[in-house]
Amino acid sequence: MKIKLLTQILFFIPLIGFSQSNWTQLFNGKNFDGWEIKQGQADFEILNDGIIQATSILNSPSTYMGTVNHYDDFILEYDVFVTPGLNSGVQFRSLVSKKGQVYGYQCELDTDEFRSWTGGVYDQSRRSLFLYPLTRNEKGKNAFKNGVWNKVRIEAVGNSTRTWVNGIQCSNLIDDTSKSGFIAMQIHSIKSTENEGKVVKWKNIRISTSDIERNRWPVESYATEINNIDNFLSEDQISKGWRFLWDGKTTKGWRGAKLKTFPTEGWLIQDGLLKVVANGGLESAGGGDIVTEKKFSNFELELDFKITKGANSGIKYFVDTEMNKGEGSSIGLEFQILDDKNHIDAKKGVLGNRKVASLYDLITAQNLQESRGKRDVKPYTWHRARIIVNGSHVEHWLDNIKMLEFNRHSQTFNSLVNYSKYQKWPGFGQADSGHILLQEHGDEVHFKNIKIREF
Repeated sequence: MKIKLLTQILFFIPLIGFSQSNWTQLFNGKNFDGWEIKQGQADFEILNDGIIQATSILNSPSTYMGTVNHYDDFILEYDVFVTPGLNSGVQFRSLVSKKGQVYGYQCELDTDEFRSWTGGVYDQSRRSLFLYPLTRNEKGKNAFKNGVWNKVRIEAVGNSTRTWVNGIQCSNLIDDTSKSGFIAMQIHSIKSTENEGKVVKWKNIRISTSDIERNRWPVESYATEINNIDNFLSEDQISKGWRFLWDGKTTKGWRGAKLKTFPTEGWLIQDGLLKVVANGGLESAGGGDIVTEKKFSNFELELDFKITKGANSGIKYFVDTEMNKGEGSSIGLEFQILDDKNHIDAKKGVLGNRKVASLYDLITAQNLQESRGKRDVKPYTWHRARIIVNGSHVEHWLDNIKMLEFNRHSQTFNSLVNYSKYQKWPGFGQADSGHILLQEHGDEVHFKNIKIREF
């Protein structure tokens, strides 16, 4: 009897936190009471079996059927079907601008089988960036199935957004841009007749706004956390060895590349930002570059940068400050930071190898994870650079999308160096360790959230 009773208790415990009473049907299955069109002209209709269907039309902006009510913390679940070829999603914590444009978080619905970012989080019509593309979650990329019904779960709790598709975790985002807003189903704008008349369908839309913490699902180890909170390390990041390379307040740990101390001009620290002061666009002619006091070998570096129109800068690594003591910048491998549209350097070099995120003058940055070109780096918008070095292997990432990878000890790399501006520097890029450098190129550029972990 004791064994039987214990078995019954153990079976019952997991079900306590998932009581049906915690759920509210967000759609009544009969009419759109509590819902309204927020933007666009596409048709939303209710089918006989309580399914909401939206049909794509030409020459309409994306159309949103959204809740009248706003929600802050919640767990949302729904089933969705989409005709292959369409892109869609569900907005949450979203708002409408004064111009009538919907903006805010979107749980992506993606039928592109090469990209496969369903369950990712996009910042619609605000930063217009994927805050969580599924570029670092291979298992999550395989969760969505084209041409059938899929079940999606969104947990928006405080600064945390987590999503699941068919029970597989896709996103694990920390971001504090929106705290409350409406929920909306999207039918995306289309530009080609081949996608006209395709449909997206939703059913079983329900929401929970009470006892949320007890009902949250555990985080899976394969769902890499992406943290967008300024000057903050999460518990997960700390456990994995992340630390700030710049404390957001002082010059501690940094010095001028050609100085023993931090430059007295050319750089400003203000409101948690590190700013390069404009000085006519000349290389290292103001305060000069700054470097870490420490040298690094194997590491993952991440930082956010914001350029002004026409700006030029860079992040260098394996820098040897003894290599070039004359005019100009110190020598090292460089993650290029540039306004590709408005700076002349984008047209120099070979086949775009001086554009943003490129290994400067050596390897051109490309979008390796989408069937499209590299996404733009826009002036006055924050973007994220990520550099990974593990022995010979190096990667450049831009806004969480891989741009390039190479072996710095390979014949191919050495050949590239021999046909570049770096051929005159013996052993370029081959050092076991070196400083990390932020470049002063005479243009206003901002940096923040400079963090690193070593392997």
